[in-house]
Amino acid sequence: MRAVLMAGGSGTRLRPLTCDLPKPMVSILNRPIAEHIINLLKRHHITEIIATLHYLPDLLRDYFQDGSDFGVQMTYAVEEDQPLGTAGCVKNIEELLNSTFLVISGDSITDFDLEAAIAFHHAKRSQATIILTKVSNPLEFGVVITDENQHITRFLEKPSPGEIFSDTVNTGIYILEPEVLEYLTVDKEADFSKDLFPLLLEKGKPMYGYVAEGYWCDVGNLDTYRESQYDALAKKVNLDFAYTEWQDQVWIGQNTQIDSSVIIEPPCLIGNNCRIMARVKIEGGTVIGDNVTVGVDSDLKRPIVCNGAMIGDEVNLSGCVLGRGARVDRRAHVMEGAVVGSLSTVGEESQVSPNVRVWPSKNIEAGATLHTNLIWGHTAHRNLFGQRGVQGLANIDITPTFAVKLGEAYGSTLKPASTVIVSRDQRSIARMVSRSLIAGLMSVGINIQNLEATAIPLSRTVVPKFGVAGGIHVRVHPDRPDHILIEIFDSQGINISKSQEKKIEGAYFKEELRRAQISEIGEVTYPGSVIDIYSKSFQKHLNIEAIRHSGSKVVIDYGYGVSGAILPLLLGKFGCDAVVLNASLNQVGLSFEEREELLVQLGEVVKALKANFGVQVSANGEQLILVDEQGYAVRGEMLTGLMVNIMLTASPRSSVVVPVQTSSAIEKIAERYQGKVIRTKANPTALMEASQTNPNVVLGGSGSMGFIFPQLHPGFDAMFCIAKLIEMLMVQERSLFNIRAELPPIKHLSQTVRCPWTVKGSLMRHLIETHSSRHLELIDGVKIYFPTPGTEPTPHEASILAHYPHSAYDHKDHWVLILPDAGEPMVHIFANGADSQWVESILNDYTNYVKDFVNHETQ
Repeated sequence: MRAVLMAGGSGTRLRPLTCDLPKPMVSILNRPIAEHIINLLKRHHITEIIATLHYLPDLLRDYFQDGSDFGVQMTYAVEEDQPLGTAGCVKNIEELLNSTFLVISGDSITDFDLEAAIAFHHAKRSQATIILTKVSNPLEFGVVITDENQHITRFLEKPSPGEIFSDTVNTGIYILEPEVLEYLTVDKEADFSKDLFPLLLEKGKPMYGYVAEGYWCDVGNLDTYRESQYDALAKKVNLDFAYTEWQDQVWIGQNTQIDSSVIIEPPCLIGNNCRIMARVKIEGGTVIGDNVTVGVDSDLKRPIVCNGAMIGDEVNLSGCVLGRGARVDRRAHVMEGAVVGSLSTVGEESQVSPNVRVWPSKNIEAGATLHTNLIWGHTAHRNLFGQRGVQGLANIDITPTFAVKLGEAYGSTLKPASTVIVSRDQRSIARMVSRSLIAGLMSVGINIQNLEATAIPLSRTVVPKFGVAGGIHVRVHPDRPDHILIEIFDSQGINISKSQEKKIEGAYFKEELRRAQISEIGEVTYPGSVIDIYSKSFQKHLNIEAIRHSGSKVVIDYGYGVSGAILPLLLGKFGCDAVVLNASLNQVGLSFEEREELLVQLGEVVKALKANFGVQVSANGEQLILVDEQGYAVRGEMLTGLMVNIMLTASPRSSVVVPVQTSSAIEKIAERYQGKVIRTKANPTALMEASQTNPNVVLGGSGSMGFIFPQLHPGFDAMFCIAKLIEMLMVQERSLFNIRAELPPIKHLSQTVRCPWTVKGSLMRHLIETHSSRHLELIDGVKIYFPTPGTEPTPHEASILAHYPHSAYDHKDHWVLILPDAGEPMVHIFANGADSQWVESILNDYTNYVKDFVNHETQ
């Protein structure tokens, strides 16, 4: 007799285990389900097997090949284009089935007596015999009703509770005569239980149900997958074990080394070539595949660990599943019912919560807690907030589901019935995310003033004037057009503090989310006075007469980032000629290269129109790049120096606030005007807070982040910056070209190096330990000043300075800053000095130094 093994299933309910594996190749006791079925067939003298394949067919075919290694003869039939259903694929191999044959599903575990079922089939002279079994809950299966002679009288496919007339269900194992296939059409999709069997019943063909004794489990989902493993270990089903029974109900493979201090509780199974380190505890029910390493002091409570997994020290696994080649690092926890897909990594001291599924090849960062399935994207972060707000890939990391929960978490940290404003940029993705945030906020009893599509400077301006608890702004990330950036600010319009971020993260990860009653659900209103409020504040802090008499012509390039911009209207009111370029909306956003092309075009337009200057606005109205009257782009450190020069010329003996990595040329400019430079941490919140809390501050920010004018509002504002420039150039009777020529030389370079989260702390400590404390500044990261004559360098400093014979530079001007990135696994290295060659060389030295340290720590 021949058997047809139905092995084409993709096993969607077993995901993520079946993302890169067909369902029959999923392992039970370290053997594929299909191998257990082949062993069952062989046990009952069925050795000619035809496997029908569809999903990832090569994996099963390569494993079994011709079947000779398994004592059978294997033939394969592949459904190339589309699945034909359980019956349709058998119809297509009809020429191979010229006598009674058996069909068996490739996704169940059983030890039925197939020979007894075949004998029953022949005795009844049946054309189709369905092997049945009794189950306690038949709702998930096809119920088959038979009379007293086992003749089938009715089929019920997955019945409702009111239709349960029997507890005998279809096991997916059939004994058939070739004639039944005549009722099917070649290359047409058909199913045995839905199509062929009801048709045979209708035509009165002899069909019988054989109620088999023994074990049967449909491995249809992750719960039954685990259940079948535990049942097999407990010998509730008669399966062949691949390994020697080392002691009662403990099976161990060849070349496996287990430390003498390991505690093993039966039943359990450990595969070939495993390494189980000291003091590991293995609880009964544990299944460990081949080539698995388990680190010291780990605790394994009934996990199923597939081949090639690596388990670090002090790891806790509880009733979970680790896919092939998965890695769980030191002190991580994977909880009950969780599944980690093949080749995924669970970082140090991170936690995968109960029933969470991690798809293959994902990375959970060290210290992260994962409460939701990780399907899209690549990484589960340990924190929600990075250097600047919450950011991630649009509709992959930042999805509507994520945004609703973030809204709930933020709202749960506020008092019930509080009000927040919500605004966004004009793109559809930002609209989708903001609406999801609003839903989450409303669900925890927070009222919303929805500003809809509004530039972020306007949002920050109205927050304190509306008296709300805070605000949220959603936009496409200024530097990464495939990312979304969500910024949350406090009642003054300043980005929330780190302590408030931690409260939101705590509510999000611990799911400490408030639930409002129906009567307490938040309300949404749409204020209409936002532009008027901003315009009045805008005009209040400008010398309007100076702008009117300037007769300035300005070219503004919006880079397809906005439509209907308000700045040209305001400048028009003040008598300025504002030429606007690219003010239509591009939903996708521009790449760096595309933005650079527009910048070149802007320079050409400025020269052609003989404009005073041009400006490229980005980041939803926060950031800008200037173009002088000669078409030269002014950006980065030069832009910072230019703005500091302009503002301190107008207000000598005032203060400016800049991030820690800014060039030391700023101090030289400030000295000319008896000004003061305040350096802060390299994040927007620190700049906003310092600009508000320090006295006499006239400017904050930098060319790369944007500029803050504290008297207007606490955030960055490119629109006000443009108007202020027009005013200052008129009052000071200067041009951008003149100011640029006055700036001191800027010798400032940077480089970025990848650095795992787990190495950042040790790198910072190492830098502090190998450099004299007299030469260090620790505002943010580690800034190393180079020794002036007469100071004693450390051995490491001496080795670096040995390459530079002219090391007697001004101590304040020559430094290197190693700054960890707050949102990505990388560090930024900045070098500053008076000599370009020195800056380039010292940057190269410290870049290699950091790379060598990272490589050493990660080996």
